[in-house]
Amino acid sequence: QVTLRAGAELDAHRVNQYTLTLRATCPSEEEVEERLFVRVTMGQALRCDAPFASAEGDVVWVLADVAPRTPLYAVLLQPLGGLTVSGVCRGGPQPPQFRLRNHNTPLTLTRHGLVLAPASGFDRSKDTQTFRLEIEVMDRHGHNCSGTVRVEVLPSPRPRVTFLEPQRAVTVPEGTGPLEVITQVHASGDNVHYAILAPTAPALFTIDEVRGNIRSTRRLEVAHAHLLVRAYNALHPADHDTTTLNVTVQGMDRRAPSCIPAISVSQVPETVSPGSTLVTLRCTDPASAGGNLHYALEGPLASRSHFRMEGPQLQVNATLDYDSEAAAAMGFQFTATIVVSAGGQPPRSTHVPLLVTVTPVNEFTPACPNDATFTVPETAAFGSAVGRVAGTDGDYPLNSLEYSLEGDPGPTQPFSIDTHTGEIRVVGPLDFQRQKSYRLTVQLTDTRNDLDPAKRRSRLCDVAVRLQQPVLDQAPVCTPEVQELQITARLGSRQPVTRLACQGSPDGVTLSYAIAGGNEDGRFRLEGNTLFYLSDDLPEPCTFVLLVEVWGSPGVPRHSTVVALVVHVTPRSTPVPPSTTTRRTTLQKEPLIITLTEVSWHPPAWFVAVLTISGALLLAALGCVARSLLCR
Repeated sequence: QVTLRAGAELDAHRVNQYTLTLRATCPSEEEVEERLFVRVTMGQALRCDAPFASAEGDVVWVLADVAPRTPLYAVLLQPLGGLTVSGVCRGGPQPPQFRLRNHNTPLTLTRHGLVLAPASGFDRSKDTQTFRLEIEVMDRHGHNCSGTVRVEVLPSPRPRVTFLEPQRAVTVPEGTGPLEVITQVHASGDNVHYAILAPTAPALFTIDEVRGNIRSTRRLEVAHAHLLVRAYNALHPADHDTTTLNVTVQGMDRRAPSCIPAISVSQVPETVSPGSTLVTLRCTDPASAGGNLHYALEGPLASRSHFRMEGPQLQVNATLDYDSEAAAAMGFQFTATIVVSAGGQPPRSTHVPLLVTVTPVNEFTPACPNDATFTVPETAAFGSAVGRVAGTDGDYPLNSLEYSLEGDPGPTQPFSIDTHTGEIRVVGPLDFQRQKSYRLTVQLTDTRNDLDPAKRRSRLCDVAVRLQQPVLDQAPVCTPEVQELQITARLGSRQPVTRLACQGSPDGVTLSYAIAGGNEDGRFRLEGNTLFYLSDDLPEPCTFVLLVEVWGSPGVPRHSTVVALVVHVTPRSTPVPPSTTTRRTTLQKEPLIITLTEVSWHPPAWFVAVLTISGALLLAALGCVARSLLCR
């Protein structure tokens, strides 16, 4: 029951209609919502609302996307006094009757005076639309009034569903398998969904309701089909649009393009400039005489970085460096595949194997070593190594050089050089007094650095050889050369006696020590330059005279020095005779001179060579004389 609140005052001139929203809910049932319109009128005579009853009539503006059967307008009455309710009421006074005079409108007028939107909604594809309604109202007493309502339908600000292409042709290759995407449709708008309207049978295609992808339902054969596709707003199904797809399943020529040459083998020098064309393919498409062919290079990264395709032309993309270990690891060859593809579905392609061999070019001149100075002793024997000339060459194979000396070997140049290693050796007599140094000219010539063996580069390098005067080997000097020592023997361990102080010549030479005499019973031992006494049960004091030989480098002849050691050994406990007389004995030290002389003769190398040649000539002369005597 709806009642008027106590103390409320109604003024029809100010407010002539109230809209009440009523909701009712019962347990285990859904909520029900209805609206109740309360009209306030004045007097007993039936009057229509002023805007509605005016000559121009009332105006209502609505959007085109309003939901179907939405109330757009309510006709209000103004009786003199009392309250009139426009709605469904039971037990109250009989409501007035509403009648629509013109019927050429999609709008609907209810018996309660409500103007409703069309049952199918407004057409959103049109611009502003205008509908005019002439309405007559009559109560049960025969009182009536009339008026007009103009409904202005405005375009919706929400984008409507629209296909950009109302019709489109799609070509599908023969043999397309089931569920393969053949095309995709797209419509602009909000909450767009898609559906195929026709044909419904046979269903050769299906569409993704959300994405618009159209797929085949079976393996396609050569045929034609017309698809009518609808796009609609899922929240407002009245907002929709359609497009037509003409699908042609076309038979395809599966023959791949043919190319000349079918295999490309080329040889280029390493100095070829980037951008140079190595191979030009002549390819044709049997399926289409004027079809476009696409050329791509596939293979290892090294090949793809050094070469590129410009249409049917294979071109050099980067410098081809033969003189590197990376190129040597690849065998100085680049392999790749040129893929020639033709358009269409399925794609057709031809593979042309590619082999490019890079040949060497002698680009660099040999370089001399930074420091080419050697030192050799004056007494160096025939064939002794002096040093090695380490020339360099940047062409691959790296440092592949041949060495030669300018001028023939002789007294002015007693040296030779190895052709392959660059090692200099002594082949003649050396005399420090006559010539202290030699200046050699070494020629470096590269080899195997060019495809043409005649293209070689060379350079002259200066090499200095200095003679070193030999240092005469002298006998070591020991200080002192004669020593008299006195020790007391201890039992159970060895004890040091003395350490020899000797110096060899030249300085720094390692000296050797050995007991040359006086140690027949083995009571002494030398360890380096230190002399040790091996403890023994010596019954009484004893004196030992030892000769120690000291020498330097083990040469021939050996120069050595002998040191004399007089060692007085006293036992640990020696009885002293009972005597009160003390006798002092002074040992007379006499110089001990030991001289070792070794005679040897070392002829120089040139003397040995001359003696050998003279002996050979003498033998040859004797042979000739003997032969002449036998012939006689």
